[in-house]
Amino acid sequence: MSHFLGRYRLDPLRLGHGGMGEVWGADDIVLDRRVAIKFVLLPDEELHQRFTREAKALSRLAHPGVPALYDFGTVDGRHYMVMQFIDGNGLHDVIAEHAPLSIGWVASIGAQIATVLEAAHEQGILHRDLKPSNLMLCRDGLIRVLDFGLAFIHDADMTMLTQTGQQLGTAAYMSPEQVEGKRSTKHADIYSLGCVLYEAATGHRLFTGPNDYSVKTQHVTTSPVPAGRHRADIPRGLDELLMAMVEKDPADRPGSVREVYERLMPYLSGTAPLGDMTDALPSPLTLYARALSRTTMTGPALPATESRAVRDDFSHGDARRARRNAQTLIRESRYTEATSMLEEALARTPYAPGLREQLAEAYMGAGDYRRAAQGFSELAASSEPGQAFHYRLQEATCHAQLGDVDLALHLLTALVADVPEEDDPQALELRRQIGELELSSGFLERARRTLTALLSDLERIYGTEHAATERVRQLLTATR
Repeated sequence: MSHFLGRYRLDPLRLGHGGMGEVWGADDIVLDRRVAIKFVLLPDEELHQRFTREAKALSRLAHPGVPALYDFGTVDGRHYMVMQFIDGNGLHDVIAEHAPLSIGWVASIGAQIATVLEAAHEQGILHRDLKPSNLMLCRDGLIRVLDFGLAFIHDADMTMLTQTGQQLGTAAYMSPEQVEGKRSTKHADIYSLGCVLYEAATGHRLFTGPNDYSVKTQHVTTSPVPAGRHRADIPRGLDELLMAMVEKDPADRPGSVREVYERLMPYLSGTAPLGDMTDALPSPLTLYARALSRTTMTGPALPATESRAVRDDFSHGDARRARRNAQTLIRESRYTEATSMLEEALARTPYAPGLREQLAEAYMGAGDYRRAAQGFSELAASSEPGQAFHYRLQEATCHAQLGDVDLALHLLTALVADVPEEDDPQALELRRQIGELELSSGFLERARRTLTALLSDLERIYGTEHAATERVRQLLTATR
């Protein structure tokens, strides 16, 4: 059995290899843990020096979605990185077995990767080789971004390395500027992420061809087919985001991965287990993340002394009075005054019970559906399942009012999936709302399918003369 550095017992077979090197699994016999060791191929001494500097930067990239870098160095001319071993399934295998993935899973995967990229971009690190085989889905649903192998290669080095025979990047996921050898920015990672999510959502790569040259040429010259052409149920807003991420001009893509994250989050629901690749029960890490999401404060931070003074000056009793006064204003349709009062109270007592919910409802009553939807979404993320269900329903209603029908239908469909029994009155009512929204939005064929199936179930459960059955029968007549 081969050993490395006297403490790492290498596996008989390597985990993988590519243009920049090869990766081996190994047992650390000193600390009794699994590690992954990457041997990096660098044909130039200057690149070796840069590798050392950038490895130090990568070691500071502390994020749960990035394997920890334990050690790096050079032995007998071999450059190496010792990293945390990640046990899971490559996203390429997940796509091969389950694509097209549910909209919720596409959003979850994309949002998780976006947070990793933001952490890297904040330190001036680009990934440059984002692709499904560099992404690992763990059993708890966590996505790990592997192999920042090209991160330390600067644009000026690209031509030189290509001339030495190194394969840089992967054709199916390369941005147009990478193909043309131009300077890469964070927008190149956004493009590659768009390619990955497009494939996860549709089961099709953005571009295909007989060889790498053909695929690279299409990245530069050919307009992609919208994801909605491959998949009818993809929400319009998500389709538009994916198409924006793969715009040819970097300036036309989303301005940052934070923007990508924010635009994906409304679609993050309906993430049922992916066969035997994920577990139904949360892991300790996901429980930790859930607790953190409920304790993170929003809004500008106050110095400790100022924060204490505000809290001493504005008690929970004051917050309750503000809520009562705001409710009086709402009954009088004085929504602007009510929301201003609630916003001020929330800024002073962010944990006062009921304030956030009343503010979201006040926004909704005022017709400010965008802020209401955001408020209900935040409430759902920090609530127990039963109460979260109500908030998500309100969020869907707000999106329907905004005209974002695809997103509203996606949220409603996810809610139906969360009801444990198909014949539950709650599930039946949600299906009626879906059919009615499809009908009012002009999706006649979709509405006909939804309402026909619902009518059959209502007749079986309640009979043909029941008021609920008759109501759906009338809606179905309107689709013809």
